[in-house]
Amino acid sequence: MTVREMQDEILRLKKTKNVCILAHAYQSREVIEVADFMGDSFGLSQQAAKAPQNTVIMCGVRFMAETVKILSPEKTVYLSAPGAGCPMAEQMTPESILELKKQYPEAKVVAYINTTAELKTVCDVCVTSASALKIVKALDEKDIIFIPDINLGSYIASKLPEKNIITVNGGCPYHASVTEAEAIKAKADHPEAELLVHPECKAEVVGHADFVGSTTAIIDYAKKSDKKEFIIGTENSIVEYMQYECPDKLFYPLSARLICQDMKLTTLPDIYNILKGVGGEEIKLDEDLRLKARHSIDEMLRLG
Repeated sequence: MTVREMQDEILRLKKTKNVCILAHAYQSREVIEVADFMGDSFGLSQQAAKAPQNTVIMCGVRFMAETVKILSPEKTVYLSAPGAGCPMAEQMTPESILELKKQYPEAKVVAYINTTAELKTVCDVCVTSASALKIVKALDEKDIIFIPDINLGSYIASKLPEKNIITVNGGCPYHASVTEAEAIKAKADHPEAELLVHPECKAEVVGHADFVGSTTAIIDYAKKSDKKEFIIGTENSIVEYMQYECPDKLFYPLSARLICQDMKLTTLPDIYNILKGVGGEEIKLDEDLRLKARHSIDEMLRLG
């Protein structure tokens, strides 16, 4: 079976079986092409909640599938690759955050959406990389415990000096691996290109950026810009994705290390097998846990 033949069969099966396929922007092109929706993790969970299909396949990592289930408990949700976790989402435990809250009893706990369902249960509000600044600014509290990404937390702190942002040493190991030297070299190698960077990168890398934003914001910026060359400072699949979307422009990776191994676990045959009734993992959440985790998401929607 060729890639095209498998894609055609997936398109046929998802229609006959009433299945919605979600693909995170870091997925491969052949996966994105069979998806109903492509985007950032929280945006996908919102699309799933609106979709008429009763079954959802998340082509991404575990916390993303959990978020879909939190918002759509009535739907059957599958994670395409059961082994696809997220190093950042799994770095902290509810117990460690409860201990931190004892040290700062007046602080609000703000959780990046890239956290497990269990961790969300002990947090006050969730944020995405796109909404973090707006939501943290809107909070009445001055003291903010921001988890788990220290780089995103530091970026917010630099923009909101009126807040006391308390960070914990965690984050995305791939974005955090990029060095300032790589940013300087990339700009020297491509002097006509703008550097677009995700705030999960270190401050010294972000300092060289022409634009800082979420994955979706980076995509939108490059599409709308009059510029013709861009250095992409987020997961390298976005370089490929943008080259397809904007063939008249040029895109370069900031670093060869910006490859999420967990995102790469999902393959086209994984989706095909789920639609045939084998493979994948159905995501199930205890109802009490789901409701507690949903509170922080509902607060995000209220504030942002």
